[in-house]
Amino acid sequence: MLPEVIRIQAVRVLGVTIIAFVAALLLTPPLFKFLKKFGIKKQIRSAESAPIFAKLHAKKEGTPTMGGILIWASVLGLAILFALLNHFFDGFFAYLNFVNRAETYLPLAAMFIAASLGFIDDLLGALRIGPNGGGMTTKHKFVMYCLVAAIGAWWFYSKLGCLDNVENACILRIPFFGNFDVGLWYIPIFMLVVVASAFSADLTDGLDGLLGGVSLFIFGGLMVVAFLIRRYNLAVMIGAIIGSLLAFLWNNINPAKFFMGDTGSMALGITMGVIAMQTDSALFLPIIALPLVLETLSVIVQTISKKFFHRKIFLSTPIHHHFEAVGMPEAQITMRFWIIGFIGVGLGVILFVFYLFGLI
Repeated sequence: MLPEVIRIQAVRVLGVTIIAFVAALLLTPPLFKFLKKFGIKKQIRSAESAPIFAKLHAKKEGTPTMGGILIWASVLGLAILFALLNHFFDGFFAYLNFVNRAETYLPLAAMFIAASLGFIDDLLGALRIGPNGGGMTTKHKFVMYCLVAAIGAWWFYSKLGCLDNVENACILRIPFFGNFDVGLWYIPIFMLVVVASAFSADLTDGLDGLLGGVSLFIFGGLMVVAFLIRRYNLAVMIGAIIGSLLAFLWNNINPAKFFMGDTGSMALGITMGVIAMQTDSALFLPIIALPLVLETLSVIVQTISKKFFHRKIFLSTPIHHHFEAVGMPEAQITMRFWIIGFIGVGLGVILFVFYLFGLI
């Protein structure tokens, strides 16, 4: 028999997940109407800069983008709603409220800021403002990611108690190697994890249902991690993300009704990194988020090969475009990445449990 507190918290997570799913589904029709009305559509990169990509995705040009609004608007909307209901009405709404200074202020703020920056990027792309068909350049995105990560890192560092020399506040425990008091180094480590997860999510968002599906597994793994370390409000917040992701996927699986856009991928990637740091699972994130790592590695390998050896290893990168180029159906690529994601999450969570109990 599970302890009562575990059962109550599990019901909280499940309940908010279902509510978020329903809320996001209800938000879908007006959002889709808004995107269609104002012509916020996907713009394909020019054939000169990316000939293979342009050929493969020409038929998708004109599909509404910025569907990621569905995800973060549902999560943030429910966070505000439940916090207000809990403030004015005692009792039941305390179970739904997941806004908590120690656990969810930072990921909620990071999600909002990242989503806003992504919204601007998508808008620039839809209006064809900027180089290569519109939108921010990679350098611009890097600066934005670093800015968000730096703000989050400093807030996290100061709240950990490092500045007040609280015992074990900035200890980084590395499996097989022991504990390390990293002190001020916590800030660049935090930034590295958040920026890397943001870039990886952005690269993965290239096929119908791809990023949405693998993110579903990744956040599922992070929710288990949060639950294991008794960060219950954080686990409930992740449940809200999962519920809204399910509703998004309802309309994003092939053929997609709309695309996520940078407003969604940036919000998911940065929130993913922040939660990994909060739950002391950043060292396991490359396993939990295995599909994102594979996508990023393919780009890195391709870039190095072209720069130093003047040849391409893949027909197109990230690697899901290579599989498209060799003739693999889009839905098949997506499903296989989902399978890889499921395996990665399972392995990552198992290793985290070993780590949590000091077995590694």
